[in-house]
Amino acid sequence: METEKYMKMIRNNPYVIARIENPTDAMKLLAVQTNGLALQYIDNPTREMEEAAIANTARAIQFIDNPPEDLLLHAVQSGWNNLAYVENPSPALIQAALSQSGWAIRYIPNPSEELQLQAVRKNYDAVKYIKNPSAAVQEAAVAENYEALRYIDAPAPSAVFAAVQKAEQAVLLLSHPTKEQMLSFFALNPMVMKYVPKDCVISRDELKEVLRRVLSQDDVSEPYVRSFINCSALDMSPVDKVLFVDQWGSAKAKKITVDEKLTIK
Repeated sequence: METEKYMKMIRNNPYVIARIENPTDAMKLLAVQTNGLALQYIDNPTREMEEAAIANTARAIQFIDNPPEDLLLHAVQSGWNNLAYVENPSPALIQAALSQSGWAIRYIPNPSEELQLQAVRKNYDAVKYIKNPSAAVQEAAVAENYEALRYIDAPAPSAVFAAVQKAEQAVLLLSHPTKEQMLSFFALNPMVMKYVPKDCVISRDELKEVLRRVLSQDDVSEPYVRSFINCSALDMSPVDKVLFVDQWGSAKAKKITVDEKLTIK
């Protein structure tokens, strides 16, 4: 009768196992089957109890002393954040976590650049958990989403350029860009003109000089030409833009302009 009383109490509240003196193995097993975290109140649990606890709640892995690899793998596969409870995770555990979320990089001691790249390609904002990311890692992060700049202290110039080229809004994430920087960005993406800071004065001649240099290139990018033609932030009419390309643009630039349904005179 006493045993059944305890079993009923455990079913209602598995944590009551902590207050039962000398609980039987059946009581312990029931407790962890009902709530795996009850494992923390069980001394010297059997392998069966540990497996039952993990099956119920993978976070119970934190209460197992020196857990075997198979239990660790089960826990991490059940939730990448359970890697937090693993000291010196194996490559298999690391991959199991990173395949779910790049944020798992925060629980990997001294991750290699390869692992950092894997993390930011999975989740661009995982870069915020990487100490002093290399330029390559920064570039990979912004390639996924320009918003990655938000999480990088002192971003590398190459990462900034990659972000701006991908999305002109990236300029808004920079602190007080200079005129020289804005002109460099303009050479990558004409749409940045929509976000020129008010205290950054760029003359029409300075813009035209950049345009002449970029549009005259034989390998000018198609997105650049189309963005130039369609950028309403530039103080140039559609006809002015067409005439500008006709005068200064390479053959490729002129062809792309024609494709935009504009007439080159």
